[in-house]
Amino acid sequence: MGLEGIGPIRALLSEGIRPINVGLDLFADALAQQGVEAVRVAWRPPLVEPLPEALPLFNDPGIAAANQEAVRRMMGAQPVLVDVARAGDVLPGMTARTFLHAGPPIDWAHASGPLRGALIGAMLYEGLASSPEEAIRLAERGEIELAPCHERQAVGPMAGVISPSMPVMVVENAQGGNRAYSTFNEGLGKVLRYGAYGDDVIERLRWIERVLAPLVKAALARSEGIDVRQLIAQAVQMGDECHNRNKAGTSLFYRELAPHLLETGAPPAEIAAVLRFIHGNDHFFLNLAMAAAKTMADAAHGVERSTVVTTLARNGTEFGIRVSGLGDRWFTGPAETPAGLFFPGYGSADANPDIGDSAITETVGLGGFALAGAPAIVQFIGGSPSDALRATLDMYEITVAEHELFRIAALNFRGTPTGIDVRAVVRTGILPVIDTGIAHREPGIGQVGAGIVRPPAVCFTQALRAIEEAFLAT
Repeated sequence: MGLEGIGPIRALLSEGIRPINVGLDLFADALAQQGVEAVRVAWRPPLVEPLPEALPLFNDPGIAAANQEAVRRMMGAQPVLVDVARAGDVLPGMTARTFLHAGPPIDWAHASGPLRGALIGAMLYEGLASSPEEAIRLAERGEIELAPCHERQAVGPMAGVISPSMPVMVVENAQGGNRAYSTFNEGLGKVLRYGAYGDDVIERLRWIERVLAPLVKAALARSEGIDVRQLIAQAVQMGDECHNRNKAGTSLFYRELAPHLLETGAPPAEIAAVLRFIHGNDHFFLNLAMAAAKTMADAAHGVERSTVVTTLARNGTEFGIRVSGLGDRWFTGPAETPAGLFFPGYGSADANPDIGDSAITETVGLGGFALAGAPAIVQFIGGSPSDALRATLDMYEITVAEHELFRIAALNFRGTPTGIDVRAVVRTGILPVIDTGIAHREPGIGQVGAGIVRPPAVCFTQALRAIEEAFLAT
């Protein structure tokens, strides 16, 4: 738009009238270049046109009531860290050859590089294989069982692999009794969850099993459990979104745990090693936040007629969602590749498609949904503080409620957008925003960056079709 085309607009501005830009920002951007600020209205076409007979679903009072109940249960859950246990002893259906993974179901033939790398490392850790080559042969012959973490009450970041001997944190919903489990966070870089499986990776896992897990278990036995929900609420107001930024959460957990650790009577050198490990890993709190989010989301699952999403998960090949009122059915589509910042020496060509169960945080109003309260995260994932603010504001358009406890100071302590409604996603065309790590597409390398990603639209359009079929039939 040239200067000659802006004259009539300036005349309107002099009368107190402002232009409005609806949808794409091309018009508003052109005006901004001329010194005129337009009111920007976010609008997108719907992802799919609902069947005519399904239109009443969008205003169904029964669905609205079911969604309010699902979100009430989600926000009312009270996750407490109560114990540490061996995965094979507490996770349902685990055998000596069961390996859990992030995301929807997948087999070895379709597994991505980082998932294969993590499975190789887990087989080496378990002693089922003595070399990566032997581990690959076991997997190719179908001699290990693969199953989603989400289907066994667990969550795992990135590749998400949990094997029988791994220690897991036990998080219990004090209000409902349901439990969720997650491994300990290893740190960043070359770690199992990003598909690395070198000797240093395996030795770190063994140290976690031998030293870290027993000491945390002993410390918890001296406590009354650690209220993770309260830690999350504090961390959000201290600049975390509890997905890619966990500095405050880790520090708060450190303060809760340290006195109990000192009271265990363990050798001082071991206590010091544990405290140094937690202190040196700003992402330590992530796995605990994920298990807490899993208890919240599971508390909201199974509400008849609810269209609230209770699972967002990725296996590096596919993205999958599950919906409260549709049982345990997965709705899947191809995982997108995150866009963001890369470590030196790496770029977008190295990135694997999105992977991990960590989007369970977004499912309950954290992560990308709380970006407005974590402006410093953009230094890690790219973008600007204004992008973070805009991301959170967009999420209010597709959610049922504002969280009662997770509040964002920058938004005048407004609750985070909580309870993704499949119908709202399809109607507005706004897809959930997820801030995530980026794994190298080849096994054995590890993390190469961090960024932003969204689910494929087909997950939500499939779910809407299933809602039409199931709910209209009743």
